[in-house]
Amino acid sequence: MRLAFARTLAVIASLLLFSLVTPVANASPPANCECSTPSIDRYQQWLASGEGTTVPATGNLLVREGHRYTAKIDFRNAEWHVAVLWLGNQFEAQADLSRSAGFRLTYRASDDLYVQLRPASHWSGGDKWLTLVPSTHGKLVTRFFSFRPRAWTSLPELGTPTYSFASALTEARGLVFVGKTPNRLEFRGLRVDGYRPPCL
Repeated sequence: MRLAFARTLAVIASLLLFSLVTPVANASPPANCECSTPSIDRYQQWLASGEGTTVPATGNLLVREGHRYTAKIDFRNAEWHVAVLWLGNQFEAQADLSRSAGFRLTYRASDDLYVQLRPASHWSGGDKWLTLVPSTHGKLVTRFFSFRPRAWTSLPELGTPTYSFASALTEARGLVFVGKTPNRLEFRGLRVDGYRPPCL
């Protein structure tokens, strides 16, 4: 009787030890999240601004899918829509990207859109330097977007920037994705050359 009881205790002890040293599958952090809150490559603030008809209409776009986080938003109707990424994970932060070659974006888009580089001193309004983000026709792709000035332009409909693109790089507050057509968007990765955002 005592031998059987001792064996039972030994089994229970071994099971407890195994549970302590073995990681739970669901507890492992997503592959692209290094922060304590949801993020994609340390970028925590992917936001629907409430401008244009979008789903979601406002709030953070991050959702967990399997072993990673992804940012999803749908643009609806033929009107201007806005989705925002804060580079420093808070609105007041800014980054000097003057020595950066550009950024690598992993995304899918059902139609063309644009990304604006918005500086802290000229945050509001549509008159920003922007570059085309081509449609992927729903496929997940990774593309590099250069920070060479000739790769960036403006749209007459949105206005001409009153500041240089070079100055915008020195005080970059966010990347703002804008489009005027219905679009199904998903962002899975963002790496900016020479810049690593702080986790908040």
